[in-house]
Amino acid sequence: MPYTAIHARSEIQRPVSNTFILTSVLVALFLNGLPWEGVWLMMRPDFVAVVLLYWCMHKPWRLGIGLSWAVGILADVADASLFGQHALAYTVLAFGGVVLNHRLQMFDLRQQTTHVLGIMALAYSVYAMVHWLVNGYVVWMYFIGCLTSTLLWPPLCILFQAMRQQPVERE
Repeated sequence: MPYTAIHARSEIQRPVSNTFILTSVLVALFLNGLPWEGVWLMMRPDFVAVVLLYWCMHKPWRLGIGLSWAVGILADVADASLFGQHALAYTVLAFGGVVLNHRLQMFDLRQQTTHVLGIMALAYSVYAMVHWLVNGYVVWMYFIGCLTSTLLWPPLCILFQAMRQQPVERE
């Protein structure tokens, strides 16, 4: 596994700055705002949800439930969707990441991905419930985005871990 290979070398993780966390969330908001059409719209991963879950899992005291709610409000405004829909889903997602952060960090990347699938399914079920309450029906194909968001988890973890690694120089 590439993830275990990263941790096998002697490396130290750099402390994460608030600027790096903010930049990663803003880039994810930008990626969510890209114009998707047709079947690609159904398959679109929720970049913000994946980034928020990563930071809520690795730095729960920096980016928690309250800031996830605020980012959700920004996502609602940017997406022109029902006000509070993303905020509610990101709050549920952040709660799962904060509560399970120690458990998730014990697992390797493959096991983390299965847990992330459950947390993403819960967040996407919040989207589906809000859509059902507003429109009276659920678009089940929307849950494909849950799978693509989960498939985005391993590369994102590897990328963020690699950006935080600092090689240890031996004497």
